[in-house]
Amino acid sequence: MKAIIFNLLAWVMLPIMDGLAKYLSSDLPVLQITWARYFFTVAFTLPVMFFFFKKNLVWTDKPKLQLIRGLILLTANVCFFYSISIISLAKALTLAFIAPLIVTAFSPIFLGEKVGFRRWSAVIIGFIGSMVVIRPGYVEINLASLAALGTGVMYGFYLIITRKLSSSDNPLLTLLLTGVVGAIIISFFMPFVWIKPNLNQWSMMAAIGIFACIGHLFIILSLKYADASKLAPFSYFEIVTNIIIGYYFFSDFPDKWTFSGLFIIILSGVYISRRENIVKKLK
Repeated sequence: MKAIIFNLLAWVMLPIMDGLAKYLSSDLPVLQITWARYFFTVAFTLPVMFFFFKKNLVWTDKPKLQLIRGLILLTANVCFFYSISIISLAKALTLAFIAPLIVTAFSPIFLGEKVGFRRWSAVIIGFIGSMVVIRPGYVEINLASLAALGTGVMYGFYLIITRKLSSSDNPLLTLLLTGVVGAIIISFFMPFVWIKPNLNQWSMMAAIGIFACIGHLFIILSLKYADASKLAPFSYFEIVTNIIIGYYFFSDFPDKWTFSGLFIIILSGVYISRRENIVKKLK
């Protein structure tokens, strides 16, 4: 029960971060908002790590993999923040939900896992769900929708690398290193895009980092009490918080096509998760 509560709390915190990012995107560049997400996440995570988890501050055995993981997540964040600056939170998140399908599709290559006909079928059906949302040929495909899909692709590869690192590096160390990598890289771009924030914008930028930090800490705590595969279906709760924030603060509500595509993608993702659990039990 603790695992479920912590996991659901994470999917309440992270959409708040997205809502703040969308609000700021009307006045500040997407790269600057992304910088804030990384800078303040590291600023809040480092003291927590130092005072409460100091023993976990041990250098990684796989620095190259940590660097790649950080680059991929940074790319995913830039894509997602760009997409929500133009399209609704719900539509962007729905398209990003293809991440579990990407994990399933590429796990045979990168993780050596066997994927059977049923899970391949679920991947194909989930991809069809994303096409229902975009409706190519009926609605003009914009860069924001493609960026949201790109977020899902990048996040899928991020999850694959996370699985590879889970057997060697502590999750808290991985969280910190990912934040540091992103903060350093994105900082190089700040002199070219920086717009001086006012006090209110500074507070929102800091809040983005706080909610990102809390959200990811809740995910880590949930994984202490249950396997990732068992908790995977609960990640779709994020869309509930997302829709509420989008409707209440931005007057955005998903249309019937977004809901239909979301339903298909969620069914595919849940089926893949349940199938993975069954396969693990049979081993």
